[in-house]
Amino acid sequence: MKSRHTRCLPLFIGLWMAFTASALAQQPQQDSRTRQDANPQQTANILTSLTQTVAGQGRVTIHQDARIAALVGSRVLPAEGEEPQTLKCAGYRVQLYAGGNTRVAKNEAYAVAEKLQELFPDLPVYTNFNPPRWLCRAGDFRSIEEADAVMRQLRATGEFKEVSIVREQVNIPL
Repeated sequence: MKSRHTRCLPLFIGLWMAFTASALAQQPQQDSRTRQDANPQQTANILTSLTQTVAGQGRVTIHQDARIAALVGSRVLPAEGEEPQTLKCAGYRVQLYAGGNTRVAKNEAYAVAEKLQELFPDLPVYTNFNPPRWLCRAGDFRSIEEADAVMRQLRATGEFKEVSIVREQVNIPL
């Protein structure tokens, strides 16, 4: 008959091995930030950090045109006469007018847009027909807080009757 201690021995050895492996896995290793600090002549971008050699890790080789490496990390500005690139995402706009589907409502929506452009020339204005009504909305805001700040400015002018925040797909410049 085995004693109680000999039956617990395999359990104890298993726990000891798991603890040792866990401790070894948590030892600090040299990461990309340390490598970049050691050699400040290299530019800090994804290509250089991928291709650096680190003991105990694999090696990455990138085959590409030199022009691609030159573009990594740079911003591309639109050429003259070209529209700036935008990203469409969920966001908020300030609604200034919502009318019916009549010609009068259309004229009122465009009049509100024109008045808004005079008061806030930098604010993008969107006037369109979303059946069954004409809408005039302004701004491209990622957060409701940004939209609220502009809505308060618009209300403070006293020029616009109905001002509210609406959720819509907005254009964010890249």
